[in-house]
Amino acid sequence: MNLIKKALIFFAIVILFAGFSKHKKSDWKLVWSDEFNYTGLPDSTKWNYDVGGDGWGNNELEYYTKKRAENARVENGNLIIELRKEKWENKDYTSARLITKGKGDWKYGKIEVRAKLPKGLGTWPAIWMLGSTTPLKWPDDGEIDIMEHVGFDPGVIHASIHCKKYNHIIHTQKTAVITVPDFADAYHVYGVVWNADSMSIWIDDKKYFSFSNEHSSYDSWPFDNPMHLLLNVAYGGNWGGAKGIDDSILPKQMLVDYVRVYQKK
Repeated sequence: MNLIKKALIFFAIVILFAGFSKHKKSDWKLVWSDEFNYTGLPDSTKWNYDVGGDGWGNNELEYYTKKRAENARVENGNLIIELRKEKWENKDYTSARLITKGKGDWKYGKIEVRAKLPKGLGTWPAIWMLGSTTPLKWPDDGEIDIMEHVGFDPGVIHASIHCKKYNHIIHTQKTAVITVPDFADAYHVYGVVWNADSMSIWIDDKKYFSFSNEHSSYDSWPFDNPMHLLLNVAYGGNWGGAKGIDDSILPKQMLVDYVRVYQKK
C-alpha cells in the first residue's frame, strides 16, 4: 500500500472517530453515582422524594409516595420504581418520583442512567433534570428531558429541553426522537453531555439530540445553574394519557441498573 493510500485511510479513521473524542471516558471523572448494590429503600444520602397527587401540572393520575418500598425499592442490583393500581389519598394509582436535589446538584457534566422501561397504555416514565434554584420557576429555570416515553407510542424515545423561550406550553420546545424497539426488554444507557456552550442527549453511544447556547439571554439558556436529576413513572395525564389508559396492565416497573455523573477532569 503506497503512502497516499495509507494517509487517506488514516484521515478517514480520524474523521470517523472525531465525533466520539469529546465523549471519551478518559476525559471524565466520576463525581456521583448509585450502583444499587444494596437492598431496601433508595439510599437516603443520595435521594429525596417529590410527594403528592396534585397532577404535577400535567393532570397525571398517580400519587407519588415517600419511603414506601411498594413504589421505590432496591433489589437484585436495580432501583425499581413501581406504578401500582391502588387507592392512596385521593388517587387510584401510586408511584414514586425520586430526586437528587440537595444531595446531587451539578453544573455541567455527563449523566448516564442505565434503565429498562415499562410498557403499556398510560405509562409515562421519565429520566430528566430541573434547575436547582429555590424556589424553582418553571420553565424559566430550565428542564432537560434525557428520556421520556409514552405508552401509546411504544419504542419512541423523546429528548427535549424547556426554558422560557423554548417550551411546550408555547409550542417552541426543542426536541428529538429515536426509535428503540426493545425499550422494555433490554437495558439502555440514557445520557446527557452538557457544558457552557451546548448539550447533547444520547442513547447508548448514539447522539440524537443537541441544543446550543445562543449566548443571548437567560430566557434561552438557563443551563449555567446547577441542576438535579429526577426519575419517575407517571400515569395518564395530558401526554401520557392522551390516547387513554389501560390499568389492567398494572403494576408496571422501571428498572434502573445505575446512575453515574461525571465531570471534566
